[in-house]
Amino acid sequence: MSAIRNSVRTGFFGRAFAVLGAANAVSAAVEAGRRPRAKDLKELGIDPASFGQVTR
Repeated sequence: MSAIRNSVRTGFFGRAFAVLGAANAVSAAVEAGRRPRAKDLKELGIDPASFGQVTR
């Protein structure tokens, strides 16, 4: 039972940290006037090809 619990915990927390890290990287890139990495955008569920079409 603990193996299942550990895999759920690791999977959930691993995914949560990946999303938070990607959000931090994307926001830092946008604030600096740079284009975010495609990997970070995909992690957040944003299409990298259409990101450049977003206006303020």
